[in-house]
Amino acid sequence: MKELPLFKVGNYYGYNQELFTDHWMNIGGCGAVTACDVSIYLDLNQGFSRLYPYDIHHLTAQDYINFSQIMKPFLRPRQNGIDTLELWIQGYSNYLRSVGEQRITMHGLYSDCPLKELESAVKWEIDHNLPVPYLNLKHANPDLAAYVWHWFWLAGYVQYEDTFLVKLVTYGSFRWFSLEELWNSGYKRKGGVILLDVTKKGREE
Repeated sequence: MKELPLFKVGNYYGYNQELFTDHWMNIGGCGAVTACDVSIYLDLNQGFSRLYPYDIHHLTAQDYINFSQIMKPFLRPRQNGIDTLELWIQGYSNYLRSVGEQRITMHGLYSDCPLKELESAVKWEIDHNLPVPYLNLKHANPDLAAYVWHWFWLAGYVQYEDTFLVKLVTYGSFRWFSLEELWNSGYKRKGGVILLDVTKKGREE
């Protein structure tokens, strides 16, 4: 079992996009919100200092909303959503370049891969204290209705003999869910995960 430290903005873990008054961010800002959460997490826990432009030790709702507006042009809500891993990687890479941060690289792993490959990748990232952005597209499981065509991030896992649970963070909250059930969407076109790589020089003195 491994859990990453979560941060709170007011009473929320991260921030709840349903509270945005910006219409498009409210209905389609999940990709940008995930990038905001990942940035804050890396700033707090991996020693970066450029990723979050406000007081990292005093997170407020207004600062988070302002940050989401900074992130919005890079991962803008759109009619079809940010529906590929490549779109998210391109957008977040552009944000990293805009703040002068070149020590974080990433690549995508689509969940049409074998389950064990996805499980190993998620486990490796979390074991190395890295958050895992996750894209979930269509899904046949009604328990995941709130997470259809949605970005969130994984902040932990529990490995049992017969199941591998992951901790989903989104909408200002978290829940545990079977990675196998996430993976087995029932549809040919699948989402996947973003795998981050932080160089040793990323942790600033």
